Amino acid sequence: MDWDTLYCPNRHCGWYGRPFHEGKLVKNGHTRGQRQALCQACGRSVALRYGTAYFQLDAEPALFETAVRALAEGNSLNGTARIVQIAPDTVTDWLDRAAQQCRLVMLYLWQNLHVTECQLDELWSFVHTKEQHLDTAKLWSPTYGDAWVWIAFAPQWRLVAAFCVGKRDQASANLLLERIVHVTDAHIPFFTSDQLAAYRTALLHAYGQWQYPERQGTRGRHPAPRRVPHPDLLYAHVVKTRAKGAVVGVSRNLIFGDPATLEQRLAESVSSTTINTSFVERENLMLRQHNRRLTRKTLGFTKEHPWLEKQLWLSLAYYHLVLPHSSLRKELLCPEPTYGNRTPRKWQPVTPAMAAGLTDHVWTTAELLSYRVPAPFLDTLPQVEHVFPSPPPLHQGS
Repeated sequence: MDWDTLYCPNRHCGWYGRPFHEGKLVKNGHTRGQRQALCQACGRSVALRYGTAYFQLDAEPALFETAVRALAEGNSLNGTARIVQIAPDTVTDWLDRAAQQCRLVMLYLWQNLHVTECQLDELWSFVHTKEQHLDTAKLWSPTYGDAWVWIAFAPQWRLVAAFCVGKRDQASANLLLERIVHVTDAHIPFFTSDQLAAYRTALLHAYGQWQYPERQGTRGRHPAPRRVPHPDLLYAHVVKTRAKGAVVGVSRNLIFGDPATLEQRLAESVSSTTINTSFVERENLMLRQHNRRLTRKTLGFTKEHPWLEKQLWLSLAYYHLVLPHSSLRKELLCPEPTYGNRTPRKWQPVTPAMAAGLTDHVWTTAELLSYRVPAPFLDTLPQVEHVFPSPPPLHQGS
């Protein structure tokens, strides 16, 4: 735990949100075996674990970290419970605790990303009951049935810039693009996707401009305004032709933008030489490997809708910050010695977050769970509630 980022959580205190060494906090012994500080301005005691996933955790931190790693590596709730030898309901509680922490960390770090290329795709899953058996289940909950994970992927960093969970409809596509706008800077990425019509409308919703068509003649009403693409918006389709389930041909169509600008973007790209969605499709495979709820033909499927999104926050934070990506590694100029007589290390491990400049080192699981997001950022979250809704309160269910 880091003393430097600890702050007074009392909003009525004049030193609210100030880091430890800039405020009026002093170390003040222990309470229930945990270190704490005292705010000399308002007299409030603050546990060192405040603002982290360990706050009010009644378990050994090492056991908690093992359970989180097991969940992030693709184990189910019951499988994790058997690994760490605790009750499944406790694992559910710990998943909620870790997911809320990972959500805050990602929302804090994923800001002003300079994404030059973005591939869009959607990943199928289901909640409680598959769509073809839904007639009776819908009486219990309208969220049952097909659930689609919408992904916006930045291939140059192997980074999921944004995601959302919903139905395969226009509202979910619009939400995905709104989240892309929120986490990126003013630069408009080059977008590619399959032929799903919702993406075209969503891109106009996020990056379009209102245009008033010229009136034809002198009689009748003026034409209604319509959305047209921004001059800098580039968007292309990847069209796959299939025969008996196999891809037999691939063609590409430019939907928005200038062909010359497209060729220039592809020439400058460090990842793509042609219009494609191969990187986001490979990311879909990674998500299925690291998230039991997305694995095909499994008993670990999601029974309640919010838990699918919570598992995604955990697995994506773990993937971006903790797991080095083999395609991003950098060769060391001078191999580094290792323990014993093993071969010297020739490669520096790099995570997607490191490639994007969000951090300068590979995080440990403990570092992810103990990262304390600054109070000024937490105070801004209600302003983006319409884009990133708060998770629902915890209740037992998976």
